Parts: sequence; structure tokens; C-alpha cells
Amino acid sequence: MSNFQSVKSPKIKPGKRAFVNSPFPWLLPLGLILTFVFVYPIFEIIRLSFTDASLLGSDYSYTTESYGRLFGQSEFFSMLLITAIFVSFSVVFQLFFGFIIAFLIDQGQKLDLKGTVIVRTSVLTAWAIPGVIIGIIWRVMYTETEVGIFNSLVGMMGMDLIPFLSDPTIALISVIVANVWRGTAFSMILIYAAIQTLPNDVMEAAKIDGANGLQRLFKVMLPMLAPIILVTLIIISIDTFNTFDMVMALTGGGPGQSTEVIALSIYTTIFREFNLGQGAATSVVLLSINVIMTLVYLKILGRQGEK
Repeated sequence: MSNFQSVKSPKIKPGKRAFVNSPFPWLLPLGLILTFVFVYPIFEIIRLSFTDASLLGSDYSYTTESYGRLFGQSEFFSMLLITAIFVSFSVVFQLFFGFIIAFLIDQGQKLDLKGTVIVRTSVLTAWAIPGVIIGIIWRVMYTETEVGIFNSLVGMMGMDLIPFLSDPTIALISVIVANVWRGTAFSMILIYAAIQTLPNDVMEAAKIDGANGLQRLFKVMLPMLAPIILVTLIIISIDTFNTFDMVMALTGGGPGQSTEVIALSIYTTIFREFNLGQGAATSVVLLSINVIMTLVYLKILGRQGEK
């Protein structure tokens, strides 16, 4: 007879076994981290938005005056307009140039042209550089003396120096141009990946049917790319709404408040004016915009999943 006896494993109750075999034990640590670094701060921001809290003191009372002052200021609606202009033009041109670059790189690869990898890498560089560095780079390029790169070229052509950062209208355009340069790479990545998944037989069939290049582009390729283009549109819109670092380094919201977007206004209100309550109220407005756009994004993903 063997000297070894079989060891029975302890019995686990069915309910406990179901919990152990479920993904919840693995998701619990992540859930706790998200609660402390994401959910709790959001709760605090919403709570503080209903107070008159200030960074200069710890005493505050609950009130709705922060929202009243916020929506009662003409500067608030001016800021919303500036943000809408900044986001609209940035998103449109990021999407446009992203598609053009992705299309040209794809065509270059099909023609076995050299340098497509270099072009793709160069575009991705703009996406990899931190926003603060991009703001500083473009600020140097926009320098309003003959030392500035752009004004140096303008001077060579015998033209007057351009006030890139001191004229309100031109400053907003300058910020949009810098943001388009920064964000085009992300659109290019998504659209290029989508172009690679297009079935070649459909494009070849359209070519055999007599469709020229423009017809294949607008009547075949773009309709098939429409879902990913729409998703890209929503993602870059959310990202552009939250732009802060690049604008802060480039203009600081000036001249005046001509380039002050919502995210930058939150920083100014809290850390320069020390008005924590109103800054939190502005944060809730930005959060609401992001939530609405995220819900639209999830709805589009749900429709794509059903299809």
C-alpha cells in the first residue's frame, strides 16, 4: 500500500467559485485606481462648482453663484465662440490633410515609390512631440521680428512684417495652423489604417466598369471609409476641445482673450484668479461637452458593431 494519501482540495462554494472564475478579481484593482484618480476628482469638481471656494482660503459656502457669474459674463460666450472656431477649423483641416497624406502614402506604396516610410515617419513626429514643445517651436517661428522664420521669409519678399501673435484675428489663425500641424498625424494614422483594409476587388471592379480616378475616390473609397472617418472626426473633436498645453505655450490666451479656449480659461480662473468655484463650474461645462461627444462616439461604435 502506498504511503501517500490523496489530498483533497478544499471545497469552494458555487457562488464563490463563480466570483473567482469571473473577471471581477482582475478588474477590481483597476476599478479602485480609476475611482481614486478619475471618479472621485470628477465628483469633487462637480461639488466645488456649487461653491464660492477660493485658493486663497479654506472657507466656502454652497451656492449657485459660480454658474450665475459664469453664464452672466459676455466673456464666457466669447470664449465659447473662440473655442468653437478653433475646434471647427482645426478638426476640418486635420481630417482633410490627414486623408490627403494617407491617400498619397498609400498610392506611393502601390507605385513602389521610395520615401513613403520617411514621409509617414515625418508626419508621426508631430504627433509624438509634447504640446508645450510644439507651442514653443511655433512661437519661435511666429516671432514678430526679422529673426522669426516666417517674418524673415516675408521680409525677403519685401513685405511688411506680419503680427502673428499680437493681432487678435491673426493670432487665432496662427494657433489653428499650429494645432492642425500637430493633429493631422493622428487622423492620418487612422485613415491610413482604414485604407489598408479596403478590398482591392471592389476598387478593381469599379475601374473595370469605367470609373475614373475621381469617381472611384468619391463614389467607392469615401463611402467605404465613411465609418472610420466619422469616428476619427469625433475623437479629434474631443481631443481638440481639451487642448491646453500648446495654446498656453504659444499665446497664453492672448492678445487679450482672443485665443483663450475653454481648457485655458479653466487654468486662468483657478490658478491666476484663484477662483476655484467658478473654475470648477467652467470645468463642468467642458466635462459636459466631452460626455456628450463621448456618448455620440459610443453610439456610433454600437451601430458599427451591429452592422
